[in-house]
Amino acid sequence: MKVTTHTLEARAMMAKEPDKNATVVERIKYLIVKSHKTQADFGRLINVDPTNMSKMLNGHSPVTDGILNRIVVNLGVSKQWLKYGTDVPYAKHRNMPNVIPDGEHMAQSCIGAPVYEIDVTAGSRELSSMFTDERIVGRLNMPGINSDHPIVRVSGDSMYPRITNNSFIQIREISDLSTIFWGSIYVVVLEDYRMVKQIRRHPDPSKVILHSLNPEYDDMEVERCQIISLFLVETILNYDIIA
Repeated sequence: MKVTTHTLEARAMMAKEPDKNATVVERIKYLIVKSHKTQADFGRLINVDPTNMSKMLNGHSPVTDGILNRIVVNLGVSKQWLKYGTDVPYAKHRNMPNVIPDGEHMAQSCIGAPVYEIDVTAGSRELSSMFTDERIVGRLNMPGINSDHPIVRVSGDSMYPRITNNSFIQIREISDLSTIFWGSIYVVVLEDYRMVKQIRRHPDPSKVILHSLNPEYDDMEVERCQIISLFLVETILNYDIIA
């Protein structure tokens, strides 16, 4: 059975940890669900293209030791658990620090990705100018998080269920606005708005479609020349993950 985005999202809230008799593929499916990623996004995280990812999850291609190692490195998962079902998924990180407040102990707080007191969907000011030291409220140090890229807050439910209200996202500014990864989620900065949307291809190449995952919201069409800046959403940290 094909594991679709909808299926993974629907199971995200009720996933149970596989027992020791589960297969490696079942444990990988569990990690996909718990990470709140689509099958394709998870594949990109471990450098596996969507077609091969689908074949692997459907049992049509092997799960190599190299793939297991990439999962272990990128997600901080115990290899003993992933490969054999022993230990616990995140054995090495039971006491892993999450958000380290900035302030007195500056040396320690320089570890991890900066978390900014910025609601990325509030206001219209250009984001890059807002990433100043005084706006950093802490740092996030955990596997899979790039320490060089900012983490900001998202309010609203237009991207539910992928992004819940008051979640955090890690973003990376795109220097070449002509290059868009269709179907990916971006922070889109227009003259009067900042918004988080999935960008889809428009029949007219001079335009793009800004798509909300919540069906209560309509699609928007904008001229590509109206986009001031783009930030690719690299990681979604729904609040219940880091609270």
